[in-house]
Amino acid sequence: MARVFVLCGGKGTRLRPLTYTIPKPMLPVGKKPILEFVIRNLKRNGFSEITLAVGYLKEQIKAHFTDGSKWGVKIDYLEEKNELGTAGSIFAGKGSIKDPFLVVMGDHLTNANAQKLLQAHKKSGCLATIALKKQGVPLEYGVAKITGGTVASFEEKPIIENYVNAGMYAFEPEIFNYITDGSDFARDVFPALLKAKKKINAFVFEDEFWMDIGRTADYEEINRIMSIMEMTKE
Repeated sequence: MARVFVLCGGKGTRLRPLTYTIPKPMLPVGKKPILEFVIRNLKRNGFSEITLAVGYLKEQIKAHFTDGSKWGVKIDYLEEKNELGTAGSIFAGKGSIKDPFLVVMGDHLTNANAQKLLQAHKKSGCLATIALKKQGVPLEYGVAKITGGTVASFEEKPIIENYVNAGMYAFEPEIFNYITDGSDFARDVFPALLKAKKKINAFVFEDEFWMDIGRTADYEEINRIMSIMEMTKE
C-alpha cells in the first residue's frame, strides 16, 4: 500500500489570530478539525499508512490523532524543529520509501479520490504528478485591450481561469534526488524537474469539491457551507 505524507507543519500566518494557539490543520470545520476530513477521505480511498509531517504546535496534532487507530489507519510522524519547506519536511522519510507515494496538504478540503491520482501517476511514467483544479480568479480592475492606440474592448473585473495547484501530488522515490532541507515543491522541486527536462504529469480534478483553507475568508466560507449542510439534515 502506498504511503501518504500529509503536510501539517506550517504556521498558518494568513489565518492569524486564529492560528496563534491552534495549528491550521486543527482549526474546526463544523465539529471536526480540517485534518480529520483529510484523513477520513484518504481512508475512504483505500490509504491506511499515513505520515503526518508536523512542526508548529505539533503536540496538539499528535494528541488528537495519536496512532490513527480511531480512524482505522496507521499514523506515524515526521517532526521538524525548524521550518524545512513543503518538500524538505518529508526528506527525513525517504529511507522508508521504495514505491510510488503521495503528498497531500493538511489544510485542503476535498472529496477527490487520491487513488485515481496514484493510478494515473503510475501509468504516466513520470517522476511526479500534480493534481490540478480549474479555478476562476476575478481580477480587481477593469481590463482594456488596445489596438492602434484606441480601446478595442473593455471588460470590467474579468474572471481569469487557470489550472491551479490542488495540493495533492504523486511521486516516484527518485524525487528525493531533487529535495533538500528547506526546499518547497512549488518553488523549487517542480521548476528543477522542468529544468532537467523531466516531464510532470497533470491530473485534473473535474467535478470534485476542493478548497484551500489558506485565508480567513476561506475558513469563514467553508464553515458557512458546513452550517447550511447541517441545517438541511434536520
